[in-house]
Parts: sequence; C-alpha cells; structure tokens
Amino acid sequence: MMGPMRLIDVSHVVTDGMTTYPGLPGPRITDHLTWEASHATYAPGTEFQIGRIEMVANTGTYLDTPAHRHRDGWDLADLPLEKVAMVPLTLVDAAGPAIDATAFDGHELAGRAVVVRTGWSRHWGTEAYGAGGHPHLTADAARALVDAGARLVGIDSINIDGTATGERPAHTILLGAGIPVVEHLCNLDAVPDAPAATFTAVPVKVAGMATFPVRAFVAVPGD
Repeated sequence: MMGPMRLIDVSHVVTDGMTTYPGLPGPRITDHLTWEASHATYAPGTEFQIGRIEMVANTGTYLDTPAHRHRDGWDLADLPLEKVAMVPLTLVDAAGPAIDATAFDGHELAGRAVVVRTGWSRHWGTEAYGAGGHPHLTADAARALVDAGARLVGIDSINIDGTATGERPAHTILLGAGIPVVEHLCNLDAVPDAPAATFTAVPVKVAGMATFPVRAFVAVPGD
C-alpha cells in the first residue's frame, strides 16, 4: 500500500486575459449561465453557474503530443496515461540558455519524467519571460533523452526550443519519438530531491487536438 504523499503544484493558474506566449491571444473566461439567470429554471433556493472559456490550446502550463509537430502523430485522445501520470521524476538543474546533452550526465533517465529546472519561471507575467534568451534544449540534448528512453520531458521555460530561428529541433525529435513535452512549469524550487517522487500532468481527452493545459504536480513521500 502506498504511504502518505505530499503534492506540489507546478502549474500556472489560468486567468482571464493572461499572456502565456507573446502573440497568442489570452483566454476569455465568462459565464454561460449566471447564478441569477439560473433562477428561472430551478426551484427557489437552487441555483447553478456554468462557466465558459475560449482559449488557444497553448495556454498556461500545457502538454504537447506528437500531433502538435507531426501530422501523423497521435493526439490528446490517444495519449497513454502511463506517459503522463505518476511517472518517476528526474529533476535536472540547468541554466542555459542552450542546454546540451551533458546536463543529463549521471541522471537516471529511462522510463522517467525528466523535468528541467532552469528558474526561468520567475519571469512569468513580465516582458522578460518571452523576450528571448530563454533556457532551451539543443538537438543533441533531445536526442540523448530519446536514446536514454525518457518517458516525458518538461521545462519551466517559455519554450523547450530556442526561438531565434524557425527551427524547433527539440519538439521535432522528442515528439517524433512519442515523448510528450510539458512547457511553462513553475514552482519547481519547492520540489525536493526525493528519489521516490513522481510527476503527473494529465490533459483533457480531446479528439483532434494536440496540445492542452494540464494540472501538473509532483508527489513526494510525506511524513
């Protein structure tokens, strides 16, 4: 039987009008049914609110499936839960901006959620977050993770790739190998060095979509 666990939230809150990636529209959060309007339908003393959200898939902390980059890749509806739920965590500290394969030397990678802690999330909500020069993986780093058998790769930066050019080698290599990518993680400083920690980032099961926000969290053995 699994003992007590402490859960550490490592995902951003989605708020009305927020900016995740410069140039992409922020979410619009409204009421489909207000408390007051529901009074016309339900008995006195019974009321409901139904919310509505309009957003692009790349909002907040989100997960990319292979279909985000590759036309023949599987999407959210075909995402195996074992790739994103209770996956053994390997936390790697690397500042970048270009993070190469040597950052993963000596780390256990096979079958694990490899999360790169860069500290870039401290810029969230400021112009600096998307101004360029952010930490990202090189092509060699992505290949090393594929060769090592990583199950998922995450980062607390605006993009797992550099954006100075139109090339996206990390997305291409990782998603091409069926390894989901989670971007815009946060609060990783609160994650301790716990060998038994696991990582979970499960999106909604939507057919025909490749990317969606997640509630990402780390579970560590509790007291």
